[in-house]
Amino acid sequence: MKKVKYSLFVLIVTALIFLTGCYDFNAGQDADKLKVVTTTTMLTDLMKEIGGDHLQVTGLMSAGVDPHLYKASARDVIFMQSSDVVAYNGLHLEGKMGEIFQGLENQEKIVISLENGLDEEDILYSEDSSTSMDPHIWFDVELWQKAAVEVAKGLTLADPDNEVSYQENLELYLLELEELDQYVIDRVNEIPEKDRMLVTAHDAFSYFGEGYGVNVIGLQGLNTNAEAGTGDISQLADYIIENKIKAIFIESSVPTRTIESLQAATKAKGFEVEIGGELYSDSLGDSEANTETYIKTVKSNVDTIVDALK
Repeated sequence: MKKVKYSLFVLIVTALIFLTGCYDFNAGQDADKLKVVTTTTMLTDLMKEIGGDHLQVTGLMSAGVDPHLYKASARDVIFMQSSDVVAYNGLHLEGKMGEIFQGLENQEKIVISLENGLDEEDILYSEDSSTSMDPHIWFDVELWQKAAVEVAKGLTLADPDNEVSYQENLELYLLELEELDQYVIDRVNEIPEKDRMLVTAHDAFSYFGEGYGVNVIGLQGLNTNAEAGTGDISQLADYIIENKIKAIFIESSVPTRTIESLQAATKAKGFEVEIGGELYSDSLGDSEANTETYIKTVKSNVDTIVDALK
């Protein structure tokens, strides 16, 4: 029933756009620029890096928003319908919006999915029953390089006249990402191998663990809809005590209560574990915290992790 209701919602909004002309997407925008709509904050930043001055980018999600739980509003659907290009992460990250993306593709709109830029062997899977594919690809910088290539490919398809500019921006950004990748490697190497254990609120950092040799344990599953029970908390508390883990971490897009409960559970068992800081998981940070870009956010995350665990 929910699926039927949501389908009707999309159809009604689409009808309003084309039958009544109720919204002018171009109002206040530069008509010479390609109109692009993105979902996550990570993707919005990536699109601006590759597109530069040729794009007018509208990001649907703001800093701190959880894409797992995000539902598109009528306004969001109007923006996507009226744009030249729509870009999303894929791998079921924006699970509640999948039907909309499929509808846009059926209308032959240019839709960029970062998932299409990955090889099958790049994708991690989980036993989590809510979603088997892990969508958090941005935590491995090498995979984000592939995402950048996919974005440049899509923009070139939509706007071939500016292909040279997109390719130049891509090459420059890939160099920046290579430097970032090395930065992460160097910082992680500061942690003794036995202490490279990252405990977070939900299972968002597996690509980070796989890419940089860190054992990652998420209290919740891949999807923040999942709930951690008292048994899960007690079991993980035992693991923390057994391995003498120094710190555990909260996340910017997830309520802090589960990690705080985990800290309390370890204390009740006679072991003190610190909360090592806040990590940006499903969203970038903001300019106030100097974490408003992908590169700044990745550096902030690895600095927080390393400084707490080494």
